[in-house]
Amino acid sequence: MKNCEIVNMYTLSETIAADLFADVIYPWEVLPKISEFISELGRTLDPEKYEQRGENIWIARNAKVAPTAFLNGPLIIDEEAEIRHCAFIRGNAIVGKGAVVGNSTELKNVVLFNKVQVPHYNYVGDSILGYKSHMGAGSITSNVKSDKTLVVVKDGREEIATGLKKFGAMLGDEVEVGCNSVLNPGTVVGKESNIYPLSMVRGVILARSIYKNKNEIVEKQ
Repeated sequence: MKNCEIVNMYTLSETIAADLFADVIYPWEVLPKISEFISELGRTLDPEKYEQRGENIWIARNAKVAPTAFLNGPLIIDEEAEIRHCAFIRGNAIVGKGAVVGNSTELKNVVLFNKVQVPHYNYVGDSILGYKSHMGAGSITSNVKSDKTLVVVKDGREEIATGLKKFGAMLGDEVEVGCNSVLNPGTVVGKESNIYPLSMVRGVILARSIYKNKNEIVEKQ
């Protein structure tokens, strides 16, 4: 499944967490490692640029964090990020440079690359969002299957067993997700793809695709 490989989905120079992806092929392989990685990386950050707040929380001094936001560690908020009113960060989260986490958005066990936007009523759990990816208002990642079985990534007839019970979505660089869409467990969206509003997405969507519905996925011209 070359479409799902990190090298084909992400610009690693656009995240403070590049080393997290160094020894793996697929992005979901890093999900169990996020917490420990944050704790180790945080201790190496320049205290002149990053303020430590409580245990295992590091926030860039030029980031904007609303006083009503809830922050739980382990957590790194990188430079010039914006955490807006009533955002809920449950922990195990890396928020990239210039990223926006908006009103009532909830994050858990995620890596947001630089300039990601999850600005309005989003739930993002057990997911990796690539550089400049954007989730429209109300769009969410569903990270646990209804039957609670382990997640399998499916690309046509190809399948990869992840061994993970919790797995939301892997969005490549510059993916646009339309409002009120649901990304089902094991969803992988290739870079520069667009997901129509009100979509229910599962499986692998190729790079530079337009997803209209499960029966109508076209290549960008």
